[in-house]
Amino acid sequence: MDEFNELNIEETPQPVSLFKLNFEKMIRDMRFVGIFVIIYGALACLSIIGAIIGVPIIIIGLRIREAAEQFEIYKATNQAAALRMGFELQGKYFRLAKIIIIVSLIITALWFIFILGLLISGFHSFYQLDCMDYNSIGLFSLL
Repeated sequence: MDEFNELNIEETPQPVSLFKLNFEKMIRDMRFVGIFVIIYGALACLSIIGAIIGVPIIIIGLRIREAAEQFEIYKATNQAAALRMGFELQGKYFRLAKIIIIVSLIITALWFIFILGLLISGFHSFYQLDCMDYNSIGLFSLL
């Protein structure tokens, strides 16, 4: 049995694990989402009011792409610092995304309230004109 200890057996290639496949897919998805969010932010910046939301959207797109780069570095080098930085950048992305979602919902709610107020005041004005007594104005008093 001592002869087996001296054998130089090369390691057989291991099949790619499910975790590694999912990790690589997550990195690709993060890059795609980052590009999409950056493009969406740039389109939002085309209007002045949209720039209020567009600039932070571009920033979060950059954060998720930076996180994907750190995860890619971790995959290549197995450095714990890259993994930690990837998680920190990903956390910043989600924190900023949460804030932007809340602000967007508030702005949307205020916009709907404004539009509803305009519609109600328009209907109220129209109703008052429709119910007006034209004889009291004197338009038909000449007839």
